[in-house]
Amino acid sequence: MNFLRGVMGGQSAGPQHTEAETIQKLCDRVASSTLLDDRRNAVRALKSLSKKYRLEVGIQAMEHLIHVLQTDRSDSEIIAYALDTLYNIISNDEEEELEENSTRQSEDLGSQFTEIFIKQPENVTLLLSLLEEFDFHVRWPGVRLLTSLLKQLGPPVQQIILVSPMGVSRLMDLLADSREIIRNDGVLLLQALTRSNGAIQKIVAFENAFERLLDIITEEGNSDGGIVVEDCLILLQNLLKNNNSNQNFFKEGSYIQRMKPWFEVGDENSGWSAQKVTNLHLMLQLVRVLVSPTNPPGATSSCQKAMFQCGLLQQLCTILMATGIPADILTETINTVSEVIRGCQVNQGYFASVTAPSNPPRPAIVVLLLSMVNERQPFVLRCAVLYCFQCFLYKNEKGQGEVVATLLPSTIDATGNSISAGQLLCGGLFSTDSLSNWCAAVALAHALQGNATQKEQLLRVQLATSIGNPPVSLLQQCTNILSQGDKIDRRGSKIQTRVGLLMLLCTWLSNCPIAVTHFLHNSANVPFLTGQIAENLGEEEQLVQGLCALLLGISIYFNDNSLENYTKEKLKQLIEKRIGKENFIEKLGFISKHELYSRASQKPQPNFPSPEYMIFDHEFTKLVKELEGLITKAIYKSSEEDKKEEEVKKTLEQHDNIVTHYKNMIREQDLQLEDLKQQVSTLKCQNEQLQTAVTQQASQIQQHKDQYNLLKVQLGKDNHHQGSHSDGAQVNGLQPEEISRLREEIEELKSHQALLQSQLTEKDSLIENLKSLQASGMSEQASATCPPRDPEQVAELKQELTALKSQLCSQSLEITRLQTENCELLQRAEALAKSVPVEGESEHVSAAKTTDVEGRLSALLQETKELKNEIKVLSEERTAIQKQLDSSNSTIAILQTEKDKLDLAVTNSKKEQDDFLVLLADQDQKILSLKSKLQDLGHPVEEDDEYGDQEDDDDEIDDGDKDQDI
Repeated sequence: MNFLRGVMGGQSAGPQHTEAETIQKLCDRVASSTLLDDRRNAVRALKSLSKKYRLEVGIQAMEHLIHVLQTDRSDSEIIAYALDTLYNIISNDEEEELEENSTRQSEDLGSQFTEIFIKQPENVTLLLSLLEEFDFHVRWPGVRLLTSLLKQLGPPVQQIILVSPMGVSRLMDLLADSREIIRNDGVLLLQALTRSNGAIQKIVAFENAFERLLDIITEEGNSDGGIVVEDCLILLQNLLKNNNSNQNFFKEGSYIQRMKPWFEVGDENSGWSAQKVTNLHLMLQLVRVLVSPTNPPGATSSCQKAMFQCGLLQQLCTILMATGIPADILTETINTVSEVIRGCQVNQGYFASVTAPSNPPRPAIVVLLLSMVNERQPFVLRCAVLYCFQCFLYKNEKGQGEVVATLLPSTIDATGNSISAGQLLCGGLFSTDSLSNWCAAVALAHALQGNATQKEQLLRVQLATSIGNPPVSLLQQCTNILSQGDKIDRRGSKIQTRVGLLMLLCTWLSNCPIAVTHFLHNSANVPFLTGQIAENLGEEEQLVQGLCALLLGISIYFNDNSLENYTKEKLKQLIEKRIGKENFIEKLGFISKHELYSRASQKPQPNFPSPEYMIFDHEFTKLVKELEGLITKAIYKSSEEDKKEEEVKKTLEQHDNIVTHYKNMIREQDLQLEDLKQQVSTLKCQNEQLQTAVTQQASQIQQHKDQYNLLKVQLGKDNHHQGSHSDGAQVNGLQPEEISRLREEIEELKSHQALLQSQLTEKDSLIENLKSLQASGMSEQASATCPPRDPEQVAELKQELTALKSQLCSQSLEITRLQTENCELLQRAEALAKSVPVEGESEHVSAAKTTDVEGRLSALLQETKELKNEIKVLSEERTAIQKQLDSSNSTIAILQTEKDKLDLAVTNSKKEQDDFLVLLADQDQKILSLKSKLQDLGHPVEEDDEYGDQEDDDDEIDDGDKDQDI
């Protein structure tokens, strides 16, 4: 405040003094008036003066305006005036900058007033609470004011909002406002809020910001939308760039799939507006944020796969091959496709299959390479194509092989109807444009990067230089052009061609002794390199000297001494005589000290402001970093140390061969053990199944026994019931004495008595027959009982299963022991491979170790044979158990058949008993009717005798039952 007063005091007196007094009076009215209308009018007047007299109003009125926001929240109009006045004081508009005559002074005023406002954090919290008001005249000025605060002093305002309860959530509600102006300004507010603050970015993302922003972009028409789409895309970049958590949340929320409609530009591409170009450019950058090489590899890989699965990569390739696309959009699309396919084999394979809609159709790679080697194409486009080709070959051995194969004699199209990628690279490598030479050399080097097989294959490439002359190899042609230097007239940089060829040769010869031998076989190469290194040239040529030193150092380090004239020792002696070791190392260090070296080592993308800066490749800087120290050590090593190293290498190779042999044997043993383990597990499963089957059979046998016992009891009850009925018939029937007395007394009933006698005789015969049938049924039941040998067989089966389980357990322990010994053997073999024998170690120790390993392997083979024999015994025992189970099943089937027969006999017996009971009931009714007739005729019937006879008969029945039980 004192600073601002000083600034104000330094201004000239005049009309401004009158305005200062007016502002002071208005501030007094705001502070002292009791009527709301007076305060409102005073704040309105301050608002009208705040733009022209920003300093005076800010100094005198800011405190009163904040007080109004605190006390007069019930009146939206005065709140709106106060917010507008504060906005005019704090913000830096272009109109204000013109009025102030100094942009820097205006910005200082804004930052100073912002600092005063946020000195009390409660002021920012108060502003956040005002944003909850739905009234447009309060909410919109509040959004503008808070945005201005964030633009002036972002980090401290962000920190206040971050610690404020529900501060970020209140601001997220602005995106859901139905009034577009508030929603759009809310997007701008969130842009300023999320800039360079990871914590707020995460909160905003988890407040469903992605969903809302993507909905807004869709509503506005995707890439055809206006400035609102641009603002939403910038906000999305703020949330996702360098924020791994939000990137993962974006991918897992399936928001990548919603990006595909952005790139459906259609075929009519003639009417591209500036806004559409801007929107599509931001959309492509947003895709690159998700698959940037600087992201964690796992996150980038998952996003690349998601983009292929949802069809986003296919859509980008469609734009790539379409016509009428603006140049800057085409360039950015190439860069985007490059990073989408970089290091992802699935995406690289799809990109290799993309063809351009030409006649005849050509692969997209060939079409792009045509642009790269064409000097009439824009420089940024050629850089983008080179980056795309590099990303296509990155960790893609299949793609590298396909590119190199197009240069081999067996795959070249003799008709000349089609042009291949290899032919384009060779054409660019030997053209008169230095930029094409550099791009083709770097592209071909990426086809050899980390692939020793393709380095050897490329040695087979032969080139026809002129008619009548024999063809020369590609390696020879590269060295020929390199040796010619500036003799060939080329357009562009003087050293660009030589640097490109040297980078290609260094990449080609590294880790490939065969290529080194081919290079040294040409007697002119070594003198040329030593001559280049030994000369004292200008600063421009120092880089070429450093690369020549690197190439010569590679020829020494990866030399297999197959050429007598150019062994390691002779080459080092040559360096010491003609160049000097210290001078050689100094020239080698020129590479990493170059100003463009560090720039190229930062990012994989070749991003250069102009062709003159196009010197180093990113992957080549890695190679230099890796080889510089190794070459330095190799130069300073003596011949004795080299011999020792050679001996160590040979010994290591021998040990490696032995270890490899044993590793193969161990691998075979592991496979056999795996097979045996599978067999054991299969036998365990079969054993469990058999045990389950035995348990089921035992339960079925027990059920049949229970059913049999139940039927036996039921038959006994039925027999007893039938015997009681037959005795009852005797009790209820008439004795012979009664019949004779009735004959004497009633002669007219003789005929009836004879009929009754015949019926009784028939019933007696039926009873006898039924008794005989019951006796035969009992004998059949006795014969059908379960043989005593079945439970014994079940017990034997259980014992055999228990023994089988114990054998399986012992086999499992044996297999575990074998696996442990196998692991120990592997560890010892690896230790043997890693160990380097020291000087003076006798060969007897190595032979003893080898003999010990062979002995353990033979023991392992013997134990494996024993395990196979035990598995065979287990299989035989399983077959025997299966046979026993089959016999048990047949016994159960016999028991079931006999049970069915017995059930049928019981059913028939019950039916006959029912019929007999019906007949007895009829007989009882007839006897009762006869007795009633006798009583009616006057003949007395003695009840005592009847009951007495009945008791005697009951006694006889009981005695008969007892005899039957005995």
